[in-house]
Parts: sequence; structure tokens; C-alpha cells
Amino acid sequence: MIVYNTKEWLSFIFSFHKADTFRKMWFTLIVVAVFSFIIAYIEIDYLELGKSSNLKNISILHSLIGFVLSLLLVFRTNTAYDRWWEGRKLWGKLVNDSRNLSLKLNAFLPKEDVENRKYFAKNISLFAQVLNIHLTKQSTRFALDKKEHPEFSDLFAKNHPPSETMGVILTQINHLYMEEKLTRDQFRYLDDDINGFLDVCGGCERIKNTPIPFSYILFIKKFIALYVFSLPIGYVFTLGYWVVPLTVFIFYVLVSIELIAEEIEDPFNNDDNDIPTQKIADNIEKNVNYILLDKHEDF
Repeated sequence: MIVYNTKEWLSFIFSFHKADTFRKMWFTLIVVAVFSFIIAYIEIDYLELGKSSNLKNISILHSLIGFVLSLLLVFRTNTAYDRWWEGRKLWGKLVNDSRNLSLKLNAFLPKEDVENRKYFAKNISLFAQVLNIHLTKQSTRFALDKKEHPEFSDLFAKNHPPSETMGVILTQINHLYMEEKLTRDQFRYLDDDINGFLDVCGGCERIKNTPIPFSYILFIKKFIALYVFSLPIGYVFTLGYWVVPLTVFIFYVLVSIELIAEEIEDPFNNDDNDIPTQKIADNIEKNVNYILLDKHEDF
């Protein structure tokens, strides 16, 4: 995730980053410019349609369609950001649950019980690392897909890695309870935090393997393409050849919004604008080691 100073917004205008949509779209922008120029040439110089004043009313229809399209894009962007923010809240909860479980185990376990302290420190930290890897796998993304994915058949057949990790922790806690190293109240006191780990996992999986409905995405992409490629037809009568840069600019803005929404709606790929799950997992490991093993590190 990119951390930036929001007060220095003017410098963003003159900076280019690898996440900039222009780098992804430059070839398509050239195609749109060539298409717009051809349409303008045919209508203005070849067919001379601009002499017909009735055709100028097409621009009014385009304005109305553009208003509808803007509403769709606003909904699209808000929906994608909601998914991103929900993912961030879930990983924030994972940080809190890891700390809470570590603090309780630190209070319940004797200081001289180094073996169990190392065991829990390792496995509590391991859950965040395992969850991070689990969420970046394509097999997790396609878990609910109705299509067959033979390349992931072996992965789907295996047990759930985050559940296995928590099962190890719960087994050890139960072992301590059976040995009467934990009281019944202490054992029950740890239950809520243990359940919280898999609640986070389930919430993240819900975001990962449930994309925006395909029919909605298909419609909005077609709508953007239809609107942009019909722009030269509607505005060439009033703008002339200036319609070429106008069409390119509008296409760039609309498609950029869609590309940004596509990137943030799946926030677990460790891209520049995604949630820094690996960094959060590393910080959880530092926190747990500090609490259970008294290892002081700079955060």
C-alpha cells in the first residue's frame, strides 16, 4: 500500500507511478484517437453531414446518457471501496484478536513455561502468514466458481490451511486444560478470541471469492464502450476535429475509474493499492513475540 502526504496534492499532478492507469491504456487511447479522427473526417469532409442542423440534436441525447453512466460509475466505485474497507477492518480485527489472545496466554502461562510460550507465539503469528498466502491464491478466488478448474483440483481437495493452523492452537489449549494448567474459566475466556480468527478468515474469503456480479460488470463495460465510441458521432458537428482529444480524454477518465474499481475490489493481491496484508502479518508476529517472549523490537 502506498502511504502519501494528502496535503501535497499538487505534486501528484506531475508524478507518474506504475499504478497509473495511463500506462495500462496508452495503446487503447491511440486506437480511440484514430477511430475518432476517422469518424470526424467522414462526417465533416467526406459526407459533409455537418450542414444538416437536425443532426446536432444528437449531442443532447449524449448528455443524458452521460448522466446515467456517471451514476453507474459512482455506484461501481463505492461498491469496490466498501469491499476494500471491509477487508481492512477484518485485518484490523485480526491484529486485535492476536494481541488479545497473546495477552491472555501471557497472563495465564507461568513465566518459566518457555516451551508453551514459544509454541503459541509461533502459531498465532503463523495464522496471519497462512491467511495472507491463502487469500492471494487463485484457488481461493475460484472456490465458488461454477466452472471447473482442473488446475486447482489438488488444492481444493486439501484441508483448509487457516483452519488447520487454528486447530493446532486449540488442540494445545485443550491439552493445557486437560493437564489442569488452565482453569475452566480461563479456557472459556480464550474461546471468543479463538473464534475471532476464523471469523476474520471467513469474512476475507467472502470478499475474495464473491466478485461483483458478472452481469453488472459486463453491462457497465459495454455501456462505457458504446458511449465513448458514439461520442464522435454526436459532438463532431459542434466541436469539429476537437472531438478527437475530447473523446480520448473522456474514454481515459471513464475507463480509469473502472480499472481502479477492479483493482481495489479484490484487496488481497499485495498490489500497490491493496491492503498490506504481508506487512500486517509481520507486525502481528512482532507484537506476539513481544508479549509472549518479551522480545523488544522496533515497530
